Amino acid sequence: MIRDNQKYFNRLLVILDAIVIIISYLLSWFVWLSGYIKEVHPDTGVLAQEIYFMALVAVVPGYLILYNMVDMYSSKRIARTVYEIFNIIRANTIGLIAVMVVMFAIHVDDYSRGMIVLFYGVNIVLESAMRKTVRIVLRFFRKKGYNIKHILLVGYSRAAEEYITRLKSNPEWGYEVCGILDDKVPRGAVYKGVKVIGDIDNLDIILPENKLDEIGITLALEDYYRLEEIVNTCEKSGVHTKFIPDYNSVIPSKPYLEDLGGLAVINIRRVPLTNTANMLIKRMVDIIGATLAIIIFSPIMIIAAIGVKTTSKGPLIFKQERVGLHNKTFKMYKFRSMEVQPVEEEKKGWTKKNDPRVTKIGRILRSTSIDELPQLFNVLKGDMSLIGPRPERPRFVEQFKEEIPRYMIKHQVRPGITGWAQVNGYRGDTSIKKRIEYDLYYIENWTLTFDIKIILMTFFTGFVNKNAY
Repeated sequence: MIRDNQKYFNRLLVILDAIVIIISYLLSWFVWLSGYIKEVHPDTGVLAQEIYFMALVAVVPGYLILYNMVDMYSSKRIARTVYEIFNIIRANTIGLIAVMVVMFAIHVDDYSRGMIVLFYGVNIVLESAMRKTVRIVLRFFRKKGYNIKHILLVGYSRAAEEYITRLKSNPEWGYEVCGILDDKVPRGAVYKGVKVIGDIDNLDIILPENKLDEIGITLALEDYYRLEEIVNTCEKSGVHTKFIPDYNSVIPSKPYLEDLGGLAVINIRRVPLTNTANMLIKRMVDIIGATLAIIIFSPIMIIAAIGVKTTSKGPLIFKQERVGLHNKTFKMYKFRSMEVQPVEEEKKGWTKKNDPRVTKIGRILRSTSIDELPQLFNVLKGDMSLIGPRPERPRFVEQFKEEIPRYMIKHQVRPGITGWAQVNGYRGDTSIKKRIEYDLYYIENWTLTFDIKIILMTFFTGFVNKNAY
């Protein structure tokens, strides 16, 4: 049984972590201090090597405690590698600060700060490499059918089908669904190789056999009246129980929970940028970033302006009404890339491939996204952000909000010059539905580092737009 083996695996991880910490420490000492230690004299101000080695008595258990505090010994079957690396960095950063504080407090002036900083970096690299190797080995064995967790699903629903689909698509996670219990779907019905093996009351027969690692409750919405009864039955058996709700189309993957005097309240949508501190940080970054970008790109904008004015008649800047934060409209700026046309003609639709209205210089500006640079002034005005969902024209907003579920959620944040959808290829004449999926992911998972990642991806992949006509 996996649940019996997990404690032994965790003990092995602790031993491996301890070995990595010792190797990282000794390697850092050797690289940074071995040359000095050979010539140590009482008055040199360099501590003897025995003192450095004795410090391992405190360093090793201290770091193991930190690793436990940041949740590095719980099951990580489906967690992403980046999450584990983040926890490794977090634990080592806390350790670095703690060591520095302790040395300052007890006045250990001769203990090498440089060696400590080197240990910080070496330990992160070696620990990350070790953990990644363990993951690769475990996933290899899971694909071969070893180290498998056996799960029984209670209730046949859309949630059950989606859960089975994901597990079948990721055999390296090491999950096997043994069957489904349901009162309405007949015994013997099969979904992707998983059979309905009985009704829900069969739990009383199956659980005492103690051959399951987990129970997954996947009841259909109309059967939720049985939820409390099923949870009580599962918990009496001691089997780990998880709940996979049948309303994932409504509730996001990371719902925001509130504790209302002991009552759990689920917010349908978590929007980090509704937090005042987050809004201020993002706005400050926008102002500084837009100002620097205007300075850096000013030569390109001057050349583009000359090109637009000398190749076609009309205004330099094209202003178009778009819908922004809180559904308020604003004028978005672009370098004009098309021949001047009546307003009603311009409103008809998007630019298509080989559109005759686009000027020669306009094609260059559009394909390189240079036509978007005047939007940096929209950012300074507060109409837009550097990063966010792209704003759309009012008539298309009215159309899409009826056709695409959750479309209007994008207006809970400022629109951006570039965004998560754009750097993933959804620009210009591409799927609106997929674009909204990426926009919603960005809105629900915003962090400052996420914005930085998108900016870097824009520089490396986002300027040339093959879908811009």
